[in-house]
Amino acid sequence: MKSTMKVTMNVSTNFSMNFSKRLTMNTHVILFRFVALGVLSLILSACGEPANLSATATEDHPETVSDERGPNNGRLLRNEGFQLELAIFETGVPPEYRAWASSDGNPIDPAAVDLSVRLTRLGAEDEIGFTPQGEFLRGDSVIHEPHSFTVGITARYNGQTHEWQYDSFEGRTMIEPAVRDALGIATAVAGPAVIEERIPVYGQITANTERVGHVSARFEGRIESVSGSIGQRVNAGDRLAQIESNQSLTPYTIAAPINGIITERRAGPGEQTAGRELFTITDTSTVWVDLAVFPADIARISIGAPVQISTARSEEPLPGTIAMFLPATGANQAVTARVVLDNPDGRLLPGTWVSGQIKVAEYEVPLAVRREGLQSFRDFTVVYAQIGDEYEVRMLELGRQSDEWVEVLGGLNPGTTYVTENSYILKADVEKSGASHDH
Repeated sequence: MKSTMKVTMNVSTNFSMNFSKRLTMNTHVILFRFVALGVLSLILSACGEPANLSATATEDHPETVSDERGPNNGRLLRNEGFQLELAIFETGVPPEYRAWASSDGNPIDPAAVDLSVRLTRLGAEDEIGFTPQGEFLRGDSVIHEPHSFTVGITARYNGQTHEWQYDSFEGRTMIEPAVRDALGIATAVAGPAVIEERIPVYGQITANTERVGHVSARFEGRIESVSGSIGQRVNAGDRLAQIESNQSLTPYTIAAPINGIITERRAGPGEQTAGRELFTITDTSTVWVDLAVFPADIARISIGAPVQISTARSEEPLPGTIAMFLPATGANQAVTARVVLDNPDGRLLPGTWVSGQIKVAEYEVPLAVRREGLQSFRDFTVVYAQIGDEYEVRMLELGRQSDEWVEVLGGLNPGTTYVTENSYILKADVEKSGASHDH
């Protein structure tokens, strides 16, 4: 299975029981609110010993199981004079089991051994048969990640049956619901999602020059009084100045032609109008956002494409659409894409720098997870699947991505409940435990 990144996790089987005995709910809440992750890790480590990856004998399975490794780096399993070395082999092939059998130290012909392995995972079981190949027995199934399971082995040789069982867990932990809630661990169900592909852009707010009023005197004359000041908001028809005509000596009023803000004033009492523009009024109810689009992206952006604009003064991105492309390139060869935004409260000020995300494609995918739930595990990218009160890594093969969603091509079944918020707590516990990948 192709995978992008991995992670390793080892867990105490007594985590949940010891945690509940040693900490009260009030303590959990205090930890969640006031204790940093490093302190939390120390507390978690005090609540239970790490899971023993070395399997030990049980009453039902008295055969010897240890951490001792054989010449093929496999786990050695013994019963009286019979010995089996079982290893996960993945050099040049997908992970598979291989086994070597011996009796009293002497190699056994693989064809003389009937071997089967059962892997008991969280919520599933894998049955693996073996066939002779050269000097070893080769498993008939790929050992899918994570390699976290209880291993049950049955070997029949020379009329005798030998059985072993041991735990080989990685990327797994158990957390009680009360502890989970106190730590703020939230989950979601993996399923279909819509992934939007966006192009990041940057630009600047400018005044909408199609909504600017330039005010001059109809007849040259002396300015008797001025009513408007820079920054003053006016409505169409409001008085700006009183002019006495030089020809008729009759006073007349200059009024605002549009609603807006006085952005320029070149009129003072007692001055002559002298043919100049006296006032500039800008309607700020809409503004332009000019975004720089580089040549490589132009072909993917069309008029009407949705865009999200972010500014320092807006808590949420502002929606808009590409209204036009200006007919000239800038010094950096970028093309200006213009967006018209409503600005009823005047918070969008010309000259402000902004960033934007232009949507260029949309895909509906059958399986996706939220980006916030992703963590690293060994060389994989993973999420933590929830099965009851247990959590275990799922190695993901990833596809297309957006700011919110990541498409999953493999490694996770639809309908799986996985951790979204505060998954880093599980990752920290895994790294603290220092578990190794058992081959």
